[in-house]
Amino acid sequence: MTLTTDHTRAVADGAHTHGAVKPQGSRAERRTSFSLEDIPIPNGREEEWRFSPADRLQPLFQADLGTSGVTVEVSAAPEVVVETVARDDARLGTAGKPGDRTAVTAWNAFEQATIVTIPKEAVASEVTSVRLTGVSKDATAAHVLVRAERHSEAVVVLDHDGSGTLAETVEIVVEDGAHLTVVSVQDWAAGAVHASSHRARLGRDAKLKHVVVTFGGDVVRVTPDTEFTATGGEVEMVGLYFADTDQHQEHRLFVDHAVPDCKSRVTYKGALQGSGAHTVWVGDVLIRAAAENTDTYELNRNLVLSDGARADSVPNLEIETGEIAGAGHASATGRFDDEQLFYLQARGIPEIEARRLVVRGFFAELIHEIGVPEVEERLLASIEAELEKSMSVITGAPTA
Repeated sequence: MTLTTDHTRAVADGAHTHGAVKPQGSRAERRTSFSLEDIPIPNGREEEWRFSPADRLQPLFQADLGTSGVTVEVSAAPEVVVETVARDDARLGTAGKPGDRTAVTAWNAFEQATIVTIPKEAVASEVTSVRLTGVSKDATAAHVLVRAERHSEAVVVLDHDGSGTLAETVEIVVEDGAHLTVVSVQDWAAGAVHASSHRARLGRDAKLKHVVVTFGGDVVRVTPDTEFTATGGEVEMVGLYFADTDQHQEHRLFVDHAVPDCKSRVTYKGALQGSGAHTVWVGDVLIRAAAENTDTYELNRNLVLSDGARADSVPNLEIETGEIAGAGHASATGRFDDEQLFYLQARGIPEIEARRLVVRGFFAELIHEIGVPEVEERLLASIEAELEKSMSVITGAPTA
């Protein structure tokens, strides 16, 4: 049995539309390759690029990316090993092949990679931070591998800031029995363009929490792929994003259930405001014929704070076996809940503060699920800053 579902919701200028979109073949049939020739420059009409501003991503489609536009600094827990290696290191490329044009240009252009290793049975006593800072607008490639060896535990935060044009590969290998949290924060300055391919591979009884947080930049496109290679694996994928005027933020996920008895949970929430703000969330889950007793669910919610903003949300679930523990998805996009606002205002809370409470409540539960206090605090501060912009539109007052 093969069952495929595809559903799209969009909000543009405050209007809510939704409808079915015909799937373009199985997600398993999409080409992956290390070769540039196998994945040509897109024209924007391909399934994986139909929501993307291909013109603004053009510098990252080219084969001649440099390597000097981003600096990498690592602050590691004492138990963690950090190395800078050449591209011929045998550990690189083990998490999977590139699956789109920016992923394959990133793979072919990098000269050195940063490898973060949590040794076998080590438990990291503090967070390891990898900071990638844009120092030039030159189109640049970067490569990071996070490797949790058998029965290890760690939290690794990837922090992106500055102003740059970056095609990035993040490989994540979680070996048998390891527990790893990877948090990727995109807090770029205005004008930055960032395409990041995350490829994760999980071993037996491995657990991965993968968190993506996107606020800054001009165009940010993050594509996390997860593959289960042995039974008992679990992945939790969490995402938060807040798009402002003319920002494009896109998150495309793929969870490949190729073996039995694995579990995946995906929860992404986003808010957007301002003319030209555009968010895209695409969640592809494939349950292959051999993946019996799979348990999967994905959820996307979007909150539109002003006219002129658009959110596209497409959950796709493809099932090739009837022997599953559970599978489902949900997607919704909308404005403020008028009933919530009325309830709060009826109790004497001014409209401005009522709106703040609604947005905070929208994000609060997911923020606390991240489990990294430093990141949670930064997130709350970033949301407050975005809300200041939103409130200034309503009141007509300038932002600080």
